[in-house]
Amino acid sequence: MTNFFKHKMRSKSIGEIIGWVLFGILGIAALAILFAFVVMWLWNWLAPDIFGLPTLTFWQAVGMVLLFKLLFGGFGGSGKSHSSSKRSKSSCDKEPKGEFSKWKHYDQFWKEEGDAAYQRYLQRLDNETNDEVANT
Repeated sequence: MTNFFKHKMRSKSIGEIIGWVLFGILGIAALAILFAFVVMWLWNWLAPDIFGLPTLTFWQAVGMVLLFKLLFGGFGGSGKSHSSSKRSKSSCDKEPKGEFSKWKHYDQFWKEEGDAAYQRYLQRLDNETNDEVANT
């Protein structure tokens, strides 16, 4: 990725680079202001009539956006790059590792020993409960 930026910026002057950075910052700020105005407009259109709530100013709408961002997380994305979340095709074809590989024997165990083992477990619980009652 570093080589990509070096290649793209090779023919650019420092003034051009600063111009693009400032353009990006202004674009982000404009979108944030637009988003706050949309929140304010929707709130002032719906909330007072439906719920009897007061109207909001622009800065109150900005505060509401920030508050909801803090409370509910936000604006999408998990913080991971897209490529790190991809799984290779070969990993899906492999047998599960660790303790999960033993689950394939569960149905057979339950057919052969499950009910008897469960009854022994219940009997053991009854005995433990009776012992605790007798000790108190």
